[in-house]
Amino acid sequence: MSKKKVSKPMDDNPVWGAAEFARARPAEEVLPELFGKDVAEKIIRPRGRPKSSNPKTPLKIRIDPDVLLAYKSQGDGWQTRMNDALRDYAKSHGMM
Repeated sequence: MSKKKVSKPMDDNPVWGAAEFARARPAEEVLPELFGKDVAEKIIRPRGRPKSSNPKTPLKIRIDPDVLLAYKSQGDGWQTRMNDALRDYAKSHGMM
């Protein structure tokens, strides 16, 4: 019976020193060299929805069931319609 030779495992995540950090380059520079410009742009591009210039504030609010049902029964966009109604009210009452 032969014994299998066990090799020393390679360290997949070595500790970086000052020399490694000095040689490091941003992904925007390295990826086009490795994969080409087209593939690198797909990898680097930001994901998800773009940031809004006027983000909304999440809020927990208690609404009577009949009012909520009235808005939801109008279909998709009920939160936007409710927001618009609150804005109109605030403007008409000098709050804005």
